Amino acid sequence: MRTGTPLFPLPTVLFPEGPLPLRVFEPRYVDMVGRCMRDDEPFGVIRIDEDDKSSSESRLCRIGTLAIIADWFQSDGGLLGILAIGSLRFQLHATAKQPDGLRIGDIEELPPEPRVPLPPEFVSMSSALQHLIQKLDRLYQGIETRFDDASWVSLRLAEILPIGLEHKQHCLELEDPLERLRYLRPLVRLSR
Repeated sequence: MRTGTPLFPLPTVLFPEGPLPLRVFEPRYVDMVGRCMRDDEPFGVIRIDEDDKSSSESRLCRIGTLAIIADWFQSDGGLLGILAIGSLRFQLHATAKQPDGLRIGDIEELPPEPRVPLPPEFVSMSSALQHLIQKLDRLYQGIETRFDDASWVSLRLAEILPIGLEHKQHCLELEDPLERLRYLRPLVRLSR
């Protein structure tokens, strides 16, 4: 169990090994980024469940991804820009708010997904992914590609495809890359 992990709730889903460019302007998050960089610590990216209207406090999904700051820059407007890379998935057990409003969480890191050889039935999905990544070259520059790994292919497709956040979150929560590919197969066809 990891306690006191800073959380960055967002209306997005970060996947392991995936890039997440962010512009940071709220003081609590600028401070968080500074602490994470100084201490070489990750922060948790977790999706805000905007469909849950049961309380005035936005609900967080139970599964998120730890993010490591890979690069940063100061934009012309004074905003802090960072490129975060997804690391391990985690399960959120409890949250608290610091006086500055930053949420922190008690999290359980989930084991990394094993590499799984891509079965022949999914080769066309891997080919579609290669085409998509070529179009997004700059964002994926420097990220190791593994088009023969079912886990890597399924995670990249889930993050790149223009599908709803509920689909992305479902894919993050799935632990079997082949099940994730089967789930995504009809969505790949729809997005073409």
